[in-house]
Amino acid sequence: MNGTSTALILVGLFLAGGIYSFAKQQMPKGLIVLLSIGAGMCLLAGVLRLEVWS
Repeated sequence: MNGTSTALILVGLFLAGGIYSFAKQQMPKGLIVLLSIGAGMCLLAGVLRLEVWS
């Protein structure tokens, strides 16, 4: 696991925590969807950059 994949996974988890927080605060659904797309992309990019796959 290199630094870039670690950073992407951590950012994705941070954004996932933001999704939970925004949902509890009853923020607009569009904002939650946008945040969830960003979190999913960060997590996916971090997992795909892991050296396990090559």
